[in-house]
Amino acid sequence: MTNNFPTPTNRLYRSSTDKYLAGVCGGIAQHFGWDPALVRIMAVLGAVVFHVFSPIIYIIAAIVMPKNPTA
Repeated sequence: MTNNFPTPTNRLYRSSTDKYLAGVCGGIAQHFGWDPALVRIMAVLGAVVFHVFSPIIYIIAAIVMPKNPTA
């Protein structure tokens, strides 16, 4: 039996080049091809307006997301 699932080519890593705290927003921006400033603005707006992406979630993401091994 063969595996027909596609292999991931673009994994989600923390950014080691574009980071302010732990590189979570920079890694998300690199993964989706977005501007890192836009991801940071969305994170702040989400925390203030919708009470989403709180510091606890950011810390968990920083622990769970691996660092980019190529950079």
